[in-house]
Amino acid sequence: MAHAPPGEQWFWERYSPHHTVGIRVQEVLYRGKTQHQTVELLRLGDLGRCLILDGKIQSAEQDEFIYHEALVHPPLISHPQPRTVFIAGGGEGATLREVLAHRTVERVVMVDIDQQVVELCKSILPFHHRGAFDDPRLELHFADARHFLATTPGAFDVVILDLPDPLAGGPAYLLYTQNFYRLVLSKLNPGGVVVTQAESCNIGLLEEAFGSICHTMTSVFGERLRPYRVVVPAFGGLWGFAMASLGEDPLRLSPDEINRRLAERVSTELRFYDGETHAGLFHLPRYLRRFLDQERRLITEDSPLFVYGG
Repeated sequence: MAHAPPGEQWFWERYSPHHTVGIRVQEVLYRGKTQHQTVELLRLGDLGRCLILDGKIQSAEQDEFIYHEALVHPPLISHPQPRTVFIAGGGEGATLREVLAHRTVERVVMVDIDQQVVELCKSILPFHHRGAFDDPRLELHFADARHFLATTPGAFDVVILDLPDPLAGGPAYLLYTQNFYRLVLSKLNPGGVVVTQAESCNIGLLEEAFGSICHTMTSVFGERLRPYRVVVPAFGGLWGFAMASLGEDPLRLSPDEINRRLAERVSTELRFYDGETHAGLFHLPRYLRRFLDQERRLITEDSPLFVYGG
């Protein structure tokens, strides 16, 4: 591993045994450990304030809008009138911020297992949540999302899984399993939509998680599954998502229709997502399509998915 110049502090994220990235630490805002995970809030290089859990960057001030707009708006725009939304994870509040920008949304249930992370983000990362935690449409719970969904009556129009990486010993790995996706399906209203972050799409890391997540979701949602990807610089390149709609197929929405819905529904000006962007998200390059066609691994409780540790 490279050594930091004298007098400088660097953050190193290891993507694999062969790939490590270093970013200069401008300021340490918080370092500690909760009941569930290690937490760092650092000002890094040109990324700004970053949330880091168990050694993995979860969100960076300068490019978080790419990830959060890509996660939230395709599923909500693909639904004809989303009123109820469930968010698992998303402790920094940026996913919540983007959901609440939709005028049709009447109720958001957000469940995060780590109250301490949410409280830290409320005070240290105001740019991320921008007051979203104070919105009266929010019901915030600190619990295990799987248990909460299984024991709470009712269903949702949209389910958003903004989860940390599935790490061995981490709090989220059971939220990537076939049984959990079956539970999510049972909690969707007719015409409902689910989306999850699906890990790196970079060459060399595809086999680690992206294909397995997509194949496992396909085993539950069938041909409704629609994988897509964006470039998130703070995450080291291409990042994957997987979405399934029980109603409208997002691939059938024209750019003009998406822009019309955005203009009618969304109360903020988006920096990343629009009709033209939507079309590009779902048009995967050939090597990704071929890889997904060949993937056969199912993620189960007996055979869980773990990515490389931080």
